[in-house]
Amino acid sequence: MAPSVPRTCAAAALRMKQIALDNQGRTIRRLRAQLATERRGLATMKKELEDTQVALEASHKVIAGLTEIGLSMSKKIEKMKVKKQLAKANHVECHQKFQARIHEAEDSMQAQHLLIEALVDEKDSLLQTIHGLQEANNSPAPFDGDWEEEPEEEPEGKEIEDIPLGEGEIDDEYDIF
Repeated sequence: MAPSVPRTCAAAALRMKQIALDNQGRTIRRLRAQLATERRGLATMKKELEDTQVALEASHKVIAGLTEIGLSMSKKIEKMKVKKQLAKANHVECHQKFQARIHEAEDSMQAQHLLIEALVDEKDSLLQTIHGLQEANNSPAPFDGDWEEEPEEEPEGKEIEDIPLGEGEIDDEYDIF
């Protein structure tokens, strides 16, 4: 009975490592889906900014054209100048807001990219540990390395839920967040 105890412990440790690896794989897929959503949002914001810029440039051209035509009445000229200044102020304000949102999205994407890299590194480390345990126990490989699935698309606007811990799964001691 004593020779089977180390094998049982090693099998349990191997299973715990595989569960941790599966959890990290799901986390990576969720983060990749979230990153894709962020990228789509960034592209939309960029398009909105370009549309706003085109509209404001067109507005500026109309104001400049009316001024060049030479409206004779000073009240109309003053109103046009005020409109032009307001449009320019709104343009600057909109531009600053969109730039801030773009930078915020880029920072978020960069942080997610770093997190994904850390998870991939942790996955590689776990795979090496599993492989070492398998070699030490002369066990066959439970998977061949081509097991990674495509990330599941999550609907936009839906928050990512935590994966519940079930019986036999690894808790926060292996969590890298």
